[in-house]
Amino acid sequence: MKEDKIKLMEVCGTHTMAIARAGIKKLLPSEIELISGPGCPVCVTSQADIDRAIEISRIDNVIITTFGDMMRVPGTKTSFEDMKRDGADIRVVYSPLDALTISEDNPQKRVVFMGVGFETTSPTVAATIIEARKRGLRNFFVLSNFKVLFPALEALAGSSKLKVDGFICPGHVSVVTGTIPYAKIASHYKKPCVITGFDEIDIVKGIKRLVEQIKSHRCTTEIEYRRAVTEDGNIEARRVLDSVFDVKDSHWRGLGMIKESGLKLKNKYRQFDAEKEFKVKLPKAILPKGCICGEVLQGIKGPRDCKLFGKVCTPRKPVGPCMVSSEGTCAAYYRYGE
Repeated sequence: MKEDKIKLMEVCGTHTMAIARAGIKKLLPSEIELISGPGCPVCVTSQADIDRAIEISRIDNVIITTFGDMMRVPGTKTSFEDMKRDGADIRVVYSPLDALTISEDNPQKRVVFMGVGFETTSPTVAATIIEARKRGLRNFFVLSNFKVLFPALEALAGSSKLKVDGFICPGHVSVVTGTIPYAKIASHYKKPCVITGFDEIDIVKGIKRLVEQIKSHRCTTEIEYRRAVTEDGNIEARRVLDSVFDVKDSHWRGLGMIKESGLKLKNKYRQFDAEKEFKVKLPKAILPKGCICGEVLQGIKGPRDCKLFGKVCTPRKPVGPCMVSSEGTCAAYYRYGE
């Protein structure tokens, strides 16, 4: 890489898709390089966490509820899609509240919601758990695989392998968190951050602001997405989240174990903890042979560096989660020809 090359990472999978769809990389000057980060919650869910959900789905009188992106993510031995085909009761929902309705309609069964997502998703699940307690539901459980973005962002900012110059930051997460959590990235790691929306103009404006910061040797957090994001964020959403969950260490695909980067239910709500309710034996987690999804999520390799990309691994027959998810980097490259 040339000394004057500027390397920017879009943290969010929604940004990755938008950048690929609009062909933004092809429009940028050669001095600017965009790389994708671990912003797809489906992709960063560890193999062991996927295996745990699959093993729970094998238990009699259990209904698994999940967002659609998780259905085809391969575990070590199988996937939700294959398990459903073999008779497991696995249902796609569009809101965690749908899982509450299923619990009320099936009192003789235990209903598990597969919780995957960042600060955008977890507050709504926290509110759902509070509602489940109000309704007195005893057959509703959450398998918490939620991630906290900023510890992972710190890991990337301090990585000797990546050497990124700045971050294009997610608008939807920032609506909840505000700007304060980005301060350490900018001040301690000297990596400027710009929070942007998801249309082409937002993204290009965000890139422009980052380049201006880098060239003027500034490192601050800026909000380009002012129509939705404030410095304080959504205080009520964070209050609800903090009332239900505590932080825990969590394993990220590609990034490994990151301290205080996951969420677990507080003792007050442990009756809804699926991991506590269901003790299952997990197979030894084995990553798909030849898949470099972990390195793609770190930003140190791209999809076209993978020998499986577009040949063995396609959206129809995905080998790794980066090709499955609607926010996955490999899926974006395959769909839009990046």
